[in-house]
Amino acid sequence: ILDLHPDVLNEEMFQAFVSGNTILYGSTPLSHRYGGHQFASWSGQLGDGRAVMLGEYVNRRGERWELQLKGSGLTPYSRRGDGRAVLRSSVREFLCSEAMYHLGIPTSRAATLIVSDDPVIRDQFYNGHPKKERGAVVLRLAKSWFRIGSLEILAANQETQLLKQLVDFTIQQYFTDIYEMLSEGDRYLTFFSDVVSQTAEMIALWQSVGFAHGVCNTDNFSLLSITIDYGPFGFMDSYNPEFVPNTSDDTGMYSYENQPDVGLFNLDKLREALAPLLTEQQRFQMTKILELYPDIYKTKYMEILRRKMGMLGEEEDDAMIAAVLLKMMADTKADFTMTFRQLSELSLEQMENAAIPPHLWAIRTLQPHEYFTRWLQVYTQRLKQHTKDSDEERKARMDTTNPQYVLRNWMAESAIRKAEKDDFSEVKLLLKVLQNPYVKQEEAEKQGYGSPPPEWAKELRVSCSS
Repeated sequence: ILDLHPDVLNEEMFQAFVSGNTILYGSTPLSHRYGGHQFASWSGQLGDGRAVMLGEYVNRRGERWELQLKGSGLTPYSRRGDGRAVLRSSVREFLCSEAMYHLGIPTSRAATLIVSDDPVIRDQFYNGHPKKERGAVVLRLAKSWFRIGSLEILAANQETQLLKQLVDFTIQQYFTDIYEMLSEGDRYLTFFSDVVSQTAEMIALWQSVGFAHGVCNTDNFSLLSITIDYGPFGFMDSYNPEFVPNTSDDTGMYSYENQPDVGLFNLDKLREALAPLLTEQQRFQMTKILELYPDIYKTKYMEILRRKMGMLGEEEDDAMIAAVLLKMMADTKADFTMTFRQLSELSLEQMENAAIPPHLWAIRTLQPHEYFTRWLQVYTQRLKQHTKDSDEERKARMDTTNPQYVLRNWMAESAIRKAEKDDFSEVKLLLKVLQNPYVKQEEAEKQGYGSPPPEWAKELRVSCSS
């Protein structure tokens, strides 16, 4: 992305730049002011309390990237914080943004992780037990860091001219076709329609890999519909629709199963923020656009589920087949990632005889369920409708949709514990493994990344603290 020669990584100037200890000549670092609805309540002005944008970089392919340091120190929006970030959260963001990219999910990227010996004081679980932790800085990249909250703060403060400037800039810079082809009012409606569609598709992709963001506030939702601001996220181990990775989310508002509805709520807040720029008729049209969101989401999610299950074409009963599988997974606490992955390893003959090989541990978790045998028969008949589709072709297709590896919390935690002792071997190993999540890897299997999670994984907790 940055056109850098590998030797640059060892240069003192480069390390100083990506740790926030120096700035390049002619650059003007800035921090971004925004507002947000946090857990459905308006929180007023927020802003990047620990992120500083270094500038915009255009690479050799003509791609524009905004370079941002997270954790480099105080900003005008740090409020009572120190603008720093700790090692554990920085490792998690660094690994997860790269993992999501290689899963094919729209996301910010991470370029570097710099570790400091400077102490940072954090109360990780907000329980009155603060402790010293190591600081760290991540250089992260995105095409844009503008978010729904970027517009909300301007609408809330009636800064209508600035709101118009920012929306026009966003459309001109990132939605070029809309800007060039449409008149002003139509631009706003089409821009909103694009964000609605792309956000629905992004959340469908989240759901398809068992990812829960953890803090789906409007200030954490990108106008470009990319996944940003990795905090107390989590990939599910056992399938649980009520999975909540964030210990600070007492009510489960941002649970895995609630994410599609949260997306709708956040898009409605974007609609409200854009309203001052529209006529009454256009506001009505925008409401109608938003009403399309549930169908866009359901269509995209079902499309992905068919691919995950190896189905060709579309049949009326597909949603029922998928729903029963998910019901069995929830009842038996089957592993989400590996159930879908191992489904590809069953031949039609094995399915017809309900003969599940011992090494398919996730599928065998489903076997005692009262629906399993009948479901397997229905699923097999669905697959057999395409007579020219072989077991090998179906497996190859499914294995490009169902990852062997995701960044489970226990994997990240194991790497963090070593990193806190200056051993970054597992961070590097995870980065390597997660760059090819659909390919079974010998070293990853030795580490247990494709095995049932260890018992201690059930006790892990993550929070917003960083």
